[in-house]
Amino acid sequence: MLLSKTDYILFRECPKNTWYKIHQPEIYYKEELSDFEKHIIETGNEVELVARQLYPGAVLVEGRDEAARKLTEELITKAGLPAARQAAIFQPVFAKDGFMAAVDVLEYNQATESFDITEIKASNEADKKRHYYDLAFQVNLLKRCGLKVGKINLMHLNPEYTRFGQLDIKALFATDDVTLEISELGEEVNMEMEQALKYLSSETEPPGSCSCLYKGRSNHCTTFHHSNPAVPKYSVHDISRIGLSKKKLAELIDGSHFDLREVPEEMELSIPQKNQISAYIHDHIIMDKGGIREELKNVVYPVHFIDYETFPSAVPMFDGFSPYQQIPFQYSLFVLESKGVYPPQAGAELKHFEFLHDEATDPSQHFVESMQKQIGKVGSLIVWSKKFECTINKQIAERVPEAAGFIEDINNRTYDLMDVFTKQHYVHKDFKGSTSIKKVQPVLAPELSYKDLAIQEGGTAASSWIKLISPVPTYKELSSRGASPRGDLTVDKVQLRKDMLAYCKLDTFAMVRILEELEKMVE
Repeated sequence: MLLSKTDYILFRECPKNTWYKIHQPEIYYKEELSDFEKHIIETGNEVELVARQLYPGAVLVEGRDEAARKLTEELITKAGLPAARQAAIFQPVFAKDGFMAAVDVLEYNQATESFDITEIKASNEADKKRHYYDLAFQVNLLKRCGLKVGKINLMHLNPEYTRFGQLDIKALFATDDVTLEISELGEEVNMEMEQALKYLSSETEPPGSCSCLYKGRSNHCTTFHHSNPAVPKYSVHDISRIGLSKKKLAELIDGSHFDLREVPEEMELSIPQKNQISAYIHDHIIMDKGGIREELKNVVYPVHFIDYETFPSAVPMFDGFSPYQQIPFQYSLFVLESKGVYPPQAGAELKHFEFLHDEATDPSQHFVESMQKQIGKVGSLIVWSKKFECTINKQIAERVPEAAGFIEDINNRTYDLMDVFTKQHYVHKDFKGSTSIKKVQPVLAPELSYKDLAIQEGGTAASSWIKLISPVPTYKELSSRGASPRGDLTVDKVQLRKDMLAYCKLDTFAMVRILEELEKMVE
């Protein structure tokens, strides 16, 4: 087998998971990629395509097969000739001793008679745990192939760059010289490469659990349950923030305490962690009516329930945006005029407004102007995760300065309904330690459901917006781009718009219902 740098990085995270990918792909790929995971892949491809514009005249090596390796050898030989044109090579493929990698950018430096390499990452900063080891793998392989490696660069997006006018590709990226850091990793990575190759070459399934057993749930590999059948689906790995307490988690795992009922009473835990476990073990609701009542004093009628949908574009699409800065393209708004009987009857009128920008232009101006029409000068704005919405609002004010006064006013009137739950005034076993609205809503408003919606979470909503505003590409355009575009040849944009509106509306109405239930609790 040939061990790729991608599988090497995956091996470092979880060896057994990587073994399944190679030898039992039907287990590894059992779960389809989420829209968020697909988005990460597409973003990486797009960022690399943009970065390549910094290397005019470069040659692209396509594929990973024998033909690609042969072309790489020819280009390498040509690059070393005295009269060679100084052109970069994109994706040259190297394979030796059971290892294989494609380098993002390879350049021959005649002054040092060596090859400089540049790795392009679609992130705002370097990740030493992944990016450095990725580069060290490549450098080791190039040396095995007989190449003299010179300067080692890590190119990533520049978070300080803000777009104004035409995209400044040079300013969009920052390049770090990591030659010394990667060189220091060389011996360690060489040893790991050999260990990985030996481990992954075995046809026999590795015994025991996978290494993710000592990680919190959010960091588990895709084959975790297959490798760890003794661990229940809801386990100590789901204890709130337990992944940040490695010693505590290790203590539980080493003692074979997988079930929440087995957590030792003497273990030092935070109040949210204790409440989560207690609610589960005793199957009871932890409720502080006084605390809820105090929180609801922050709610002033008329109440404006509002939810945003945003898109984090790695490459800034419009003026005033930086890499990964969220583009607010949609909101849903319910306005409850006065406190009254639910569902709203006499004395309590509920109105709904919505906005969805469906053009490939900056939505900011239209977004805030729409809100100004629908949000009155008095009354609370109810959101779920105040920090997010208020940050988006401040950024809109920077792009639309004439709306700064309005933005400051609504931010001052914004109340985070999630506070009731983060402050532990209401804890239910089915929250499973989370305060996400997707966990709270099924408990307090079980009649609402996302199951029948075409869009069921924010990642899909964000990717749907790109489809909505993108022109439908032809097959010829698809093949010429060299990467899977976000546009979909079969997109029904009329239906897509309806689906996006339905999802955002339900997210917002969930807050209406949650406030209703909280008010009933303290009547």
